[in-house]
Amino acid sequence: MCLRLLPWTTPEGKPCYLSTDSDRSLVSRIADDVEAAQLRSGEEVLGGARAVLADGKAGERAVRFALVRAVECLEDVLRLAVSRGQRIRPREE
Repeated sequence: MCLRLLPWTTPEGKPCYLSTDSDRSLVSRIADDVEAAQLRSGEEVLGGARAVLADGKAGERAVRFALVRAVECLEDVLRLAVSRGQRIRPREE
């Protein structure tokens, strides 16, 4: 049995874990879908942030908004990386 770090937190901001023997449980599949959506969102936010940064006339509000969204997406991607890293089984030599 292993613990999987889920791609969401409790209302208090604490990590959520799933204890399962199967990668195909309902909650595991929902977590996979949420992770995929987070990655797509991150790609969209990155594109938007690049556009804002390339616009020399972008105001402070636009830059601040782009940065806030980028930070949110970075948090999601880092949680996803930790979760996937914990699920990688070490190779046997």
